[in-house]
Amino acid sequence: MIGLPDTITACLFDLDGVLTGTAVLHREAWKRTFDEFLRTRDGESFQEFTDQDYASFVDGRPRADGVREFLRSRGIELPEGTPDDAVDAPTVNGIGNRKNELVLKIIEERGVNPYPGSVRYLEKARDAGLRIAVVTSSANGAKVLDAAELTKFVEARVDGLVIRRDGLKGKPAPDSFLAGAKALGVTPEHAAVFEDAQSGVQAGKAGGFGFVVGVNRADQADELRAHGADVVVDDLADLLED
Repeated sequence: MIGLPDTITACLFDLDGVLTGTAVLHREAWKRTFDEFLRTRDGESFQEFTDQDYASFVDGRPRADGVREFLRSRGIELPEGTPDDAVDAPTVNGIGNRKNELVLKIIEERGVNPYPGSVRYLEKARDAGLRIAVVTSSANGAKVLDAAELTKFVEARVDGLVIRRDGLKGKPAPDSFLAGAKALGVTPEHAAVFEDAQSGVQAGKAGGFGFVVGVNRADQADELRAHGADVVVDDLADLLED
């Protein structure tokens, strides 16, 4: 009744863009951060950070990885710095911290809204007895879940803080999803991954998960399929049988 193979006993959900509309807030914060950095650095030769840049180099990845991958695409190398770098430090961590400061401010101003279809799906999955975890590269996972009133559905959470603490590789590596499955006590072949990012879908495929659902929030259905999605939907409610 919830659009998954009978062999699936657990669901591993990405957060931003799958359960909540916060992906657009992250994209806005990344754009403001990178455009400010590039404009200051490049002056008249400034080229803006685009939606394609976000999808290809940043979306779904841990914060520092996203900074590193995008700058590399522009031929820019910066010192790594440290996780407590100031937001104006010219380092990978400094740029990442600037983005995080911005997204927290935006979330505080606008709030967090879960997708109604995702809430329906979570309810149906829970009622069907499936185990539920959230696997997100965001260090703000707990705060967003609480703000969206979704914490009650979640048995385990692997977020950016856990990824850093445990030294896990970020998406597109499967490590964080594998950690989520382990936290629920299930093997990958019995777990489904739900992702809106190309890197996240790739991680689900690489981890040998039993089913990978691509959630098409950004008009990239073909890319999600190409990266390994078994099915692509516009909303999680599309998987439900009324």
